[in-house]
Amino acid sequence: MADQSDVESAFVAAIARAIYPKGSDAPSIIGESAATCRIYRGWPVATALNADLANGIVNVSVFPAGPPRNTTRYPTRWNVTTATAPTLSVILRQNIVTFTGLPAAGQMAGIAVDGTTFIYPVQSGDTAALIVAVLAAQIRAAGYFVQNANAILVVPNAASLLARVEQAQSAFRETRRQAQSFRVSCWCPDPLLRDATARAIDTAIANTSFLTLADGTAARITLEGGTTIDQMESAHLYRRDLLYGAEYPTILTAAQPAMVFGQGSLSSPAGSLAPLLG
Repeated sequence: MADQSDVESAFVAAIARAIYPKGSDAPSIIGESAATCRIYRGWPVATALNADLANGIVNVSVFPAGPPRNTTRYPTRWNVTTATAPTLSVILRQNIVTFTGLPAAGQMAGIAVDGTTFIYPVQSGDTAALIVAVLAAQIRAAGYFVQNANAILVVPNAASLLARVEQAQSAFRETRRQAQSFRVSCWCPDPLLRDATARAIDTAIANTSFLTLADGTAARITLEGGTTIDQMESAHLYRRDLLYGAEYPTILTAAQPAMVFGQGSLSSPAGSLAPLLG
């Protein structure tokens, strides 16, 4: 789930892209001499800032400008993210079942013999051959004759045979939404660098309606104001603050289990998770 630190980090990343569009190894776009710019979360330390300003280095800090405000207004319900296809696959030809691909945790492998189902939840580190061996053991225990070798399984006397692989899906629920103000401060050694830095940042943010956060959600960004502070010319400090509002959700995530065989509903009431059909 996203919190204040994730929004600050997203601002830092967006500012870095604006100041260093060709990457941090290339010169910045501010000033005729392509001045060096430090971009970070938090408030600058005075001694380090003074040393940077004396050496012509620009600092850009991202700091919260107030506490978050609760703006929750959407229904609480589970939503499925983009469906993920299983990396394990199965091929059925007559009474021969072959598993291929790379098994991964969260997948389910299943075989139905004459209507009786046998399921194995894939574990991290499993191989296709191991999955076949486990399913073969389950089918033998039910009284069927089974042959298996490597990733191939044969049930020669089965009247009907089905084989499937399903993938558990990720679901999320928004538990809260909040809005918070953030101050982007440009600390510069001269007014030209201050103007160039603030212009580059504000132009980039103005073209960004949403910032993507670490958990995959997004914060809606709006301009709330700005201030120019030049009271410390003697210390070679020229500062401009840009104030932005960010509204972002707090979410809860869960795995939505897969149904390999059977029937079920794809709709889910608020606060519940319905399995996917196999």
